Amino acid sequence: MTPRTEPTKSATSVASTTPTAPTAPTASAPDVDVLRYSAFTTRPDGGNPAGVVLDAAAVADDDAAMTAIAARVGYSETAFITERDETARRYRLRYFSPLAEVAFCGHATIATAVALAERDGPGELVFDTASGEIRVETTADGDGPPRATLTSVPTRSRPADPGTEIEPTLAALGWSADDLDPALPPHVAFAGNDHLVLAAATRERLADLDYDFDALDAVMRRRGWTTVHLVWRETADGTTGNAAFHARDPFPVGGVVEDPATGAAAAAFGGYLRVLGLVDGPARIHIRQGEDMGRPSDLLLDIAPDDPRARVSGQAVPIPETER
Repeated sequence: MTPRTEPTKSATSVASTTPTAPTAPTASAPDVDVLRYSAFTTRPDGGNPAGVVLDAAAVADDDAAMTAIAARVGYSETAFITERDETARRYRLRYFSPLAEVAFCGHATIATAVALAERDGPGELVFDTASGEIRVETTADGDGPPRATLTSVPTRSRPADPGTEIEPTLAALGWSADDLDPALPPHVAFAGNDHLVLAAATRERLADLDYDFDALDAVMRRRGWTTVHLVWRETADGTTGNAAFHARDPFPVGGVVEDPATGAAAAAFGGYLRVLGLVDGPARIHIRQGEDMGRPSDLLLDIAPDDPRARVSGQAVPIPETER
């Protein structure tokens, strides 16, 4: 998850393992208390960093200010609690990348839930987002940081169009049709945002990600996608129950080369697996992401064939000043 700071045609030339601040935002960034957490990890140098503003009342109606704060923080997303009902543990939550608002962000949801659990104690939380109601269960067993499990809005998935969606995306990635796993067809999947799902045929293909930032950004903007969810199935026997996948998520539309952990895409991927009939009972999927960026992340995805929602779980930890 590296904000893009200069023009480039290659993701490789700007990718790094440490978030860096983008160029100065055009709007002023008011002073608010921003917490910094890394989600889907137990280590601050792993996972996906997110900014968390537990009290954003001062900027609740100022989109430009929240965008400027997100740009100043420099992470792929910063979450803002703009309204609250502390008694009901219900909050209005908005998400901003360094460039614009995002309807839903999984890792920032996990980070916000853990921050609230550490402040107020574990239990159920309800977040009202632009995508709909997101319920999150937080738990703490005294062994490691709190864990949060979000339940997505109802998911859906449809086949991607070869001419307008698959071909230009493969061209931007520098991939060919032969690089794809024929058992996992390209789809556009939704769990609050749209994500193109492409399955690589080999781990080597997934690891070798050197894409055309501007070209992929253009395709994604035309199609309204938040990320391209690139996956490789570690188990090769055709089963999906309790399987393991590796994932990578380019995010140029957010001004970010790549996310090291993408909870929203993981939830959408759950819908993809359900629609394709790749689960015939309750299944837990382990998604390993961020390894190729040096920020390993672990996401647990729970899906059932008779429930259109997906559940995504992970831990989160504060990021010390010395590691920001």
